[in-house]
Amino acid sequence: MDLGFVRVAAAVPVVKVADCRQNAENIYKLAERAAAEGAAVTVFPELSVTGYTCGDLFGSGLLISRAEKELTNLVAQTAGFDTVFIVGAPVPCKSKLYNCAVVFARGRVLGIVPKTFIPNYEEFYELRWFTSGREAGPDATVEYCGQTGVPFGRNLLLGDREVKLAVEVCEDLWTPCPPSSGHAVAGANIVANLSASDQLAGKDAYLSSLVAQQSARTVSCYVYASAGFGESSTDLVFAGKSMISENGRILARSGGFTYGENLTIYETDIRNLNHVRARLNTFAAEECGGPYREIAVSIPRADTGERFRRTFDPLPFIPSDERSMDERCGEIFDIQVAGLVQRLSHTGVPSAVIGISGGLDSTLAFLVTAAAFDKLSLDRKGITAVTMPGFGTTGRTYVNAVNLIRALGATLREVDIRPACLQHFKDIGLDPGDRGVAYENSQARERTQILMDIANVTGGIVVGTGDLSELALGWATYNGDQMSMYGVNSSVPKTLVRYLVGWAATTGVGRDAARWLADILDTPISPELLPPNQDGGIAQRTEDLVGPYELHDFFLYHFIRFGTGPAKLHFMACRAFDGRFSPAEVKKWLAVFFQRFFSQQFKRSAMPDGPKVGTVSLSPRGDWRMPSDATARMWLEEIEDLP
Repeated sequence: MDLGFVRVAAAVPVVKVADCRQNAENIYKLAERAAAEGAAVTVFPELSVTGYTCGDLFGSGLLISRAEKELTNLVAQTAGFDTVFIVGAPVPCKSKLYNCAVVFARGRVLGIVPKTFIPNYEEFYELRWFTSGREAGPDATVEYCGQTGVPFGRNLLLGDREVKLAVEVCEDLWTPCPPSSGHAVAGANIVANLSASDQLAGKDAYLSSLVAQQSARTVSCYVYASAGFGESSTDLVFAGKSMISENGRILARSGGFTYGENLTIYETDIRNLNHVRARLNTFAAEECGGPYREIAVSIPRADTGERFRRTFDPLPFIPSDERSMDERCGEIFDIQVAGLVQRLSHTGVPSAVIGISGGLDSTLAFLVTAAAFDKLSLDRKGITAVTMPGFGTTGRTYVNAVNLIRALGATLREVDIRPACLQHFKDIGLDPGDRGVAYENSQARERTQILMDIANVTGGIVVGTGDLSELALGWATYNGDQMSMYGVNSSVPKTLVRYLVGWAATTGVGRDAARWLADILDTPISPELLPPNQDGGIAQRTEDLVGPYELHDFFLYHFIRFGTGPAKLHFMACRAFDGRFSPAEVKKWLAVFFQRFFSQQFKRSAMPDGPKVGTVSLSPRGDWRMPSDATARMWLEEIEDLP
């Protein structure tokens, strides 16, 4: 199945300085391994055929001719491999010598890319032997490896309709205007860097940051392979570091100092990269490296079977490590608080009104509101926190709501909505025993009416509690809990709400309520609109009805962020949740997601203001514009066809 993944490799062979035959043999062994692993593109280090540290031996005609001879053999030996190889070698052109990347596949040299920026400072003195690629004309060709008319130049693009490959060499990356920036604007979504970067204390962290940042700036997959064991240590040491980075994230890397060869392989998601670029109208605002010569070559897509390496985070909204999680929670909470502070300041109101159910969403919104009042040096008594017991309210959630309000020092108000709802049922002719949608929605709308009218009485605004996941699924009552005067959780997904509440329990704003927050975190998610069970517990569990929020948030993230379709979502989710949800379960809830996402757009079209906290948001004013009567048929048909 072609899902748009391309398997790339960074290969670092053992080097014997100036021994071209041995180096070619070592390169071939890694090339054979990479091809066997299904790598579509394999990148070797700078000057890997000769060794980077040959020094004045680069002035030897024998070294240069032997490098070409061994490359000729290598091109022939790898003719049966379905891989594009990029190998570093010194290449003569019009009486000058260039530090080059030789690109070949299926028995032919496709193009040769010379290094643009030739370092001649500190430990580097390459200008002693090499000429900058700027000296090559825009249509230059060379005779090399027995071929005539081989394209030679900095601006070569190689690939097919969907995948475009370009090359830069070592120092090119370290400059203010790396050639890869121009390559990316011209269409390259895979950038290879052949490097020979010596190891220095502290350099590794900077280099990793540089590679990650350039892949982010160019919205590309950046494949970096640097010279390793065997290079001369007369003055320098080479650790053989290699990295594969995609749009700012290091996907895979070698440890370095392996004292042998190493091969780093991973899949890049080309369709994700192309989707992100298509959404960034400033990405290709102006050409910065052309004109380019395009060379057609087929880039195989990665198989998705046993050799597939790429993993998918089941919680894409949640950082994987504890330190990043703490920082992210603090940042998101600050954004929520800042948004509400601005709204309170602008409106000049002295109070806020919020409904507290004893559930996660209202708890987070309440914590944000308390922090906003603290920032404005306002008494928390100005927060009117209303608990509104209904037909489904359990003792557990009621007690947690009341104690949370008291612990945070807000003004507690309790309004039992049952008498008003019973009167309403009578007014509209609804049998109270009919537990259908009118029974549930009447309660949600009654609560919203109470909050809105209390806000009018107190001169305040109603702070909304609904989250991003509920908006995506339409799991909210139109003109009920869907409505407020400012929705602080509107771009926070359900999976993240839980982490934010847990984080707040350990910080200043939530410490006094930590005991109650712990029990709220342990309470099943429910709208509590149907009566409790015989034991007085929650009878209506949201995830039993609409599906696991972890799955829905996974679908939501990849669909909105990258435009990922159902078949690919199913494949990714099955890998991410392997052992937790069967393929059949993933398929079932995927259909629910798309059916609800399309049918419930009308609720999002009328959603109130709220702060954007991450890359995924459904605000109809800034992030997601979709007609309310769009049909999900094509997406649902693709799901039907899934095994």
